[in-house]
Amino acid sequence: MKVHKVSSRSQHEQRNATKRHSKNKWHKKIRSLDSTLLNTSSGTAKLEQQIAKREKPTVKRLKKSYAEPVTFIPENSFPPAKEVKVEATSVTFAHVHTNGGTGLDDSSSASVDSQEWSEYANSVLQNGMESSTIPDTDQRKEDDLQFHAHLDHTHNRAVLVMKQDQVLCFRGKCLLTCLYGHVEVLGFTIEEGQQPYPLFSPPSHCPLTIKAFGNNFGGSTKNKKEGLLEAKAIIRKYFSSEPSKKLMSEVGSDSCVVLLEPLDTPLTRFLTSFSELAEIFGLNSKEIKSQAAIYNPVLSAVGVTALRGPCAQGLVMSPSYREAISSLLSAWAGEFDRCPVILVCGGKSVGKSTFNRHLLNSLLNHTVSVEFLECDLGQTEFTPPGCLSLCTVTEPLLGPPFTHMRDPKHMVYYGQADCHADIDRYLESLKSLWRHVSGESPVIINTMGWIKDQGFQILVDLIRLLSVTHVVQLSYGNAPQCHLLTPEFLRTAHGWQTHPPTPSTLTEEPASHLTIRSHIFLSVQSEFEGAGISGDMQYQRSNVLRDLALLSYFSKLQSSEPGPIRPLHCFIPYQVPHSSVAVGVTHCEVAPNNIFYAVNANIVGLCCLSEKVVGRGGPVVLSQTPICQCVGLGVLRGVDMARGLYFLVTPVSPSVLRHVNCLLLGEITLPKVLLTKQHGVEGDLPYVTTDYSFEVKGAGKLHIYKGLTRPGFIKSND
Repeated sequence: MKVHKVSSRSQHEQRNATKRHSKNKWHKKIRSLDSTLLNTSSGTAKLEQQIAKREKPTVKRLKKSYAEPVTFIPENSFPPAKEVKVEATSVTFAHVHTNGGTGLDDSSSASVDSQEWSEYANSVLQNGMESSTIPDTDQRKEDDLQFHAHLDHTHNRAVLVMKQDQVLCFRGKCLLTCLYGHVEVLGFTIEEGQQPYPLFSPPSHCPLTIKAFGNNFGGSTKNKKEGLLEAKAIIRKYFSSEPSKKLMSEVGSDSCVVLLEPLDTPLTRFLTSFSELAEIFGLNSKEIKSQAAIYNPVLSAVGVTALRGPCAQGLVMSPSYREAISSLLSAWAGEFDRCPVILVCGGKSVGKSTFNRHLLNSLLNHTVSVEFLECDLGQTEFTPPGCLSLCTVTEPLLGPPFTHMRDPKHMVYYGQADCHADIDRYLESLKSLWRHVSGESPVIINTMGWIKDQGFQILVDLIRLLSVTHVVQLSYGNAPQCHLLTPEFLRTAHGWQTHPPTPSTLTEEPASHLTIRSHIFLSVQSEFEGAGISGDMQYQRSNVLRDLALLSYFSKLQSSEPGPIRPLHCFIPYQVPHSSVAVGVTHCEVAPNNIFYAVNANIVGLCCLSEKVVGRGGPVVLSQTPICQCVGLGVLRGVDMARGLYFLVTPVSPSVLRHVNCLLLGEITLPKVLLTKQHGVEGDLPYVTTDYSFEVKGAGKLHIYKGLTRPGFIKSND
């Protein structure tokens, strides 16, 4: 696609995915402290120097890197434009830097046991003195946490000390670094010495939990004295002044110490700039009503709100859930003859996406990467809605989908939130993606919640066509919502494209339609509150989640540096000649003379056709929807009929746009908030008016979802 900017003075910010190399966690080297350092009175000082200089395990790290400016010279027949330098930046999270170790106090050279007895005696005296007083409300709320945190005001970060097996269930967002011990978040183990990880716990999904394992996890060779001295020395390194005695008194050899920092990214700034999404990282209505929040000023300063009571359960795992995770991890560990291909299915709102994230994170504890095949058009994991994709995942998923949008390895733009209109194109698109599976990593297949009629037939097809080794079927209640997809049932079940392998069809049907291998069936019972019921609270409706995914995708246009939010109309668009790209509509038929009205101010898929597109002055309109590689989405913000140009705004880099020669229009539309809440616009809003006529081609009302329940879904009080 031949494109160039309208103005040569602007710079397009290209997202540069940083390559991160890591080794298998099974091969990490853990260096133990030299016990001889503890034999002398000066051992503590040497110990702290050893800790400051010790070698960290080789792990994946998020580094902020900047690529060299790329000079992009458009190649087209228009008047020559000046060179446009596109600086490719990587939006990452900054590393935590230590402030340099401070020497241990004089008392640290004394016996550790005597220190513990002294602290115990002082605590007994204090308890006796304070027994006659009633603690204030804030103190009682802080004591409910059962762990202690201290805020470093200089660097605006908090050190949290947790006892072994303690759990912090929270809402909000933060950047977590494990300083000592191990913690687990949604199945992923974060170890001492690893990179900081961003945590997102919005009210759209179940709250995240941080579970402490202490330093005894993983077969550590440290004894109690070494562990205690090391933990206290690490804590001192992360404070510009001496930490409180209360915090240090809570540190034990089996404690877990984590560093929490505020998390501020282009995504979070962009989302919270809209009044409707200002509380996207706050509490939901149920948590507010039940007063589940625990007041803790230290945690609040870094963007974390701790929860208590029934709302603090986090992820509810049934026995069958745990057994399925354990079985799948064993399959990857070597109890299966090839890489497992795991298909996860079930009805709507039964926890498929959460199960997938938990399983993927658990697998990343033991392998470098996991391949993820997205078959759900409406609730996608890594891409905007309407896309089918194959991703290679190397980092844990510690938040809902809209917090970890990324560019997949291969993607097809279907253009709709479901596949009812064209099931064959849906299946053929998945077949084209499946050809790119490497077979060297475990594969997780995410499916739709459509399990009735043709939706169930699609599941049968996917099991056969994709050589599935494990089927995880989630259900709720006393009876399953559809037939169990066991190997015995598959021997007689008919799919949309495939049929059961009978003796008569073995010689007639193509081999690709049949699967000789049998699969392992795992049934999971969802026992969390509200299983099988679509979310009715704010941010939980399916249409809101799709809008959040789109907003997340287009937040890549924003600057990586803090500053004012820029609306879509403020970005300088690319100029695309009509003759250099073909235009197609995926969901309906549009007359060629109306194609400009249809695509204007809409989302289009940026696709790459194998054949060259040659136009003769007018638009090139496709008669059929192709199945081809899609490199991203864009907003076609205007059409210049006189000069024959499209004006396109997209976060896709110019180097990738060179290969685009097809624009596909689907049913996926811009979030209404992008049109109705345009920052910095005075007067009439572009593309939005209250004085419209249905006689104008392309005009229509904005459909507002009012949260009304369909009559067929209203429960009776009988």
